[in-house]
Amino acid sequence: MAYDVVVVGARCAGAPTALLLAQAGHRVLLVDRARIPSDTLSGLYIHQPGVERLARWGLLDRIRGSGCPPLRSVSYHVADVCVSGPAPTLPGVDGAYAPRRYVLDTILAEAAAAAGAEVRDRTSVTGLAHDDDGRVTGVRLRENGGAEITEKARLVIGADGMRSTVARLVDAPVYAHHPNLTCVYYTFWAGVTGADFQIYERPGGWVAGLRTHGDLMLVAAYLPQDQFDRVRHDAFTAYRATITTTAPALWQQLADATPADRLYGTGDQRNFFRQAYGPGWALVGDAGHHKDSINAHGITDSFLQAELLAGELGGDLGDPVRLHAALARFAAARDELLTPNYQTNLLTARLDPAPERIATLRVVQDSPSLTDRYLGVVAGIRSPDELYTRELLARMSLPDGMR
Repeated sequence: MAYDVVVVGARCAGAPTALLLAQAGHRVLLVDRARIPSDTLSGLYIHQPGVERLARWGLLDRIRGSGCPPLRSVSYHVADVCVSGPAPTLPGVDGAYAPRRYVLDTILAEAAAAAGAEVRDRTSVTGLAHDDDGRVTGVRLRENGGAEITEKARLVIGADGMRSTVARLVDAPVYAHHPNLTCVYYTFWAGVTGADFQIYERPGGWVAGLRTHGDLMLVAAYLPQDQFDRVRHDAFTAYRATITTTAPALWQQLADATPADRLYGTGDQRNFFRQAYGPGWALVGDAGHHKDSINAHGITDSFLQAELLAGELGGDLGDPVRLHAALARFAAARDELLTPNYQTNLLTARLDPAPERIATLRVVQDSPSLTDRYLGVVAGIRSPDELYTRELLARMSLPDGMR
């Protein structure tokens, strides 16, 4: 049987893409080389616009039912500033969420299957099929280490992560490339008090804590990339030192807490855009665009891309000219929507908070209305223009003693 679409990668980019395309009436095959369920490196955090999409897809109740708590309180610390308050909300969305990936990805894959997509795990891509003009017409697969088979499709979508096999096989060009800026280590702790979502920043260090399943707190420590080769040999010591110096208040919360898992980490935090489409193929999620995980936009951006791609494709993939035009629209919209966050992410990942931002936050922390606006900007539900109100600009122009 030929498929309309084969989606390679069944996690937070591929599974929603398959779900939405199946709901649109397409014959969809969703494959992943890993077993479902399985875990993966991740910061877990889903910003409110991502949570809103889960609600729209009918999946938020399943996330809640899995025991994942909403993150309803936020505290952000930099220099002598602390901006804290309730997490921003949207209609039907009671905060951000940080589900474990083996839970989230399974829910997404099962939803794709329920919508009519065929799902095959433990299935690796070994190559692509092409017609005489070089157009991609399908994939070569090996299931559970067995014989290689070919599945034909009008469109092959690579949603297989930063090191995408599909991107490599089509030789998708990389552009807007920037060097790696950080390395990160994290583990999970039991018995941590304090805000559901905590961020601490200083020159040379950045630490976040967020609550997930089982009332565990994921605590992540970011260090400069140029320290990776040194710290990787004694990673827990570097992890602990970064928390104690960057987030002493959080370290106090960890004093009576217990590590509940091993330490995870990576120094491979790439920053790039890849060409998003070509004849018979497209890339979605980290396969087409990746940035340092420090601002935790990866999952939310993957949901956005899945919805954007499915919306542009519509219900008819039979005309190659119209399909190519739809993919071009997707690529242009992706870059327009994600470039501002990409640039902001690069600034944050330099681990050198700008004095102007600290001055802004020093004013914000004393105003509940400005705090609400700032947290809304961070969550992605307000534009930065909404933060710089007359109140903020007026207070920033006053001498310190008159604010």
